[in-house]
Amino acid sequence: MKIVIIGGTGLIGRPLVGLLRAKGHEVVAASPSTGINALTGAGLAQALNDAAVVVDVSNAPSFEDDAALAFFRGTTTNLLKAARDTGVRHVIALSVVGTDRLQASGYFRAKLAQEHLIAGSGMPYTIVRATQFFEFLSTIADGYTRDNIVYLPGIALQPVAAADVSALLAEIATAAPVGGIIEVAGPERAPLAEFTASWLGARDDPRRISVTADHDYFGVAADDRSLVPDENPRIAPTRFDEWLAAETQESAV
Repeated sequence: MKIVIIGGTGLIGRPLVGLLRAKGHEVVAASPSTGINALTGAGLAQALNDAAVVVDVSNAPSFEDDAALAFFRGTTTNLLKAARDTGVRHVIALSVVGTDRLQASGYFRAKLAQEHLIAGSGMPYTIVRATQFFEFLSTIADGYTRDNIVYLPGIALQPVAAADVSALLAEIATAAPVGGIIEVAGPERAPLAEFTASWLGARDDPRRISVTADHDYFGVAADDRSLVPDENPRIAPTRFDEWLAAETQESAV
């Protein structure tokens, strides 16, 4: 069948496109670089023509409150209209575990707005909420660094490999819509500082970690429940140490 991937050239989209093509599906990698822009609507209807499924793994180019909201509202509104007009039978969107618990953040308010638009559209849908990616640890470390020290909040994380999320989305794209939310997380839960320390150590990064008394995630109040899944999530197979070893080996080549 024909499947359109919005954000099909990014971290999640590129391997997702490859997995679905390997299964014999006709797959369109939709992004502004391929002439399909969900935010402006350019090329969207043509891309979705005769498509059975659309998967939105795009992300806002800015985490600023108004910009993120404008992006997710705009792209989702355009996508739902085009999907309805062209007879798409399954709309899938990638979201984030903790979206509903971190509403003091403008970015997470924008993600929840996206989820509500999809759930209220009347279209058959599945929303996949993933925990933070292993690949995001670099951004986390940089975001909390001051004077060569990484000041991290004492909160728990259960991160997941981006490749595992792509694999789950490939499975969901060829299954029936669930009409609700599926959560996916990695197999290990530990303090954010432990994952970050391992990541820094594997790269011989000289920065030192200091765990603070603050309980926040990029300025938003958070605790050990904020970024981990609820009961009965899908548990991805890749362990953090396995991923880290593979990434370190690849970097050394």
